[in-house]
Amino acid sequence: MAKVEVTINGAKYPCRPTMGAMLRFKKETGKEITEMTDKSFTDLCTYLYCCVVSACAADKVDFSMSLLEFADALNPEDMNEWAAQMQQGSTANDNAAEGEKKS
Repeated sequence: MAKVEVTINGAKYPCRPTMGAMLRFKKETGKEITEMTDKSFTDLCTYLYCCVVSACAADKVDFSMSLLEFADALNPEDMNEWAAQMQQGSTANDNAAEGEKKS
């Protein structure tokens, strides 16, 4: 997966989906990640937060914002950029997997 970073208040933080992010999402929302829809801005913002918290924990990067502090620091353009990056990463992974199947 391509390296994805999120810039918050001028600082860059790693961001990637992990098992920890999925567990954090369940803890925050009470829903499994598979129940998330692209129509729920709240779910998308929460999942982004969980991906950042989890990637920072894994990479030993200090990140101490709460979900609300994180949401206050984001704007819609940040969310759209992240969603586009995640979509590109997903499409690239799908294409690579398809290429492996054909081999």
